[in-house]
Amino acid sequence: MSPHTDSGHGHHHTDIDWEVMATHLERNGELQLPLLRRTAAHLRELLAPTTEVRRILDIGSGPGVMTCVFAEAFADAEAVAVDGAPGLLGRALARADRLGLGGRVAVRHAELPEGLDGGDEHGGGGPGTADLVWSSKAVHHLGDQQGALDALAGVLRPGGLLAVAEGGLPMRFLPRDIGIGRPGLQARLDAAQEHWFEIMRAELPGSTAVVEDWPAMLSRAGLTSVGSFTLLLDLPAPLGETARAFLHAHLTRLREAMSESLDAADRKTLDVLLDLGAPEGILRRPDAFLLSATTVFTGMRPAR
Repeated sequence: MSPHTDSGHGHHHTDIDWEVMATHLERNGELQLPLLRRTAAHLRELLAPTTEVRRILDIGSGPGVMTCVFAEAFADAEAVAVDGAPGLLGRALARADRLGLGGRVAVRHAELPEGLDGGDEHGGGGPGTADLVWSSKAVHHLGDQQGALDALAGVLRPGGLLAVAEGGLPMRFLPRDIGIGRPGLQARLDAAQEHWFEIMRAELPGSTAVVEDWPAMLSRAGLTSVGSFTLLLDLPAPLGETARAFLHAHLTRLREAMSESLDAADRKTLDVLLDLGAPEGILRRPDAFLLSATTVFTGMRPAR
């Protein structure tokens, strides 16, 4: 999740301090645990019975939620969290210890994508090779997305599988008309996020335009049996406390980073949604839900 801890972007609104976001990232991962476990099970089916999985790399791992899911799902494998933020790697180790997985979860500090070059699984240089390489929402934070996929495919062992979670659908969590402000707030938030994303991509080092046809990009990286699958996270209203806290943090970030793309009325509406005591706020309103679709693109390195 954090390919660059200090990207050097010129536009401060697109800079992301991943370590400050650690709690938000871990809370998001925990909300999606059912989806993440189904994802790991599906990847295991794609690999079996042709590939014995002994080592897994979680590239851009963040606080290691998926790393630990892999350690649970692949009982004979070492799961390695790879990230550019030492604080997040520390959280990954602490999480593994809490879950009794400490002996099979390791961490490796690496800036992406250059940190993938060279190295071995014993601590020298990059993170080494693996039978399964996973990366979720990290490639789009790298300037050359095709180059990043090439590098990820390059650390696969013969017969190994690369799985990249990118795309999907925008998250939904409010009705069209929420009783305050102008209806259709979420659509305008989507537009603001797309504008922010365009600026973020343009300011990345080595930013390279590419048609984001992920199956074609995986094929260009030399992978075969390319495919995809999509899983749905559906938390209906009324939401529990953890989901509400996640949405409050999400809206706070939108308010801070993207308010220039919103008019005064929408900023006022966001302020009400973020009000800790307001009955219309996201922490209290009964109609808040959480619905998202995550698409995972996969490809295999041909066996020798």
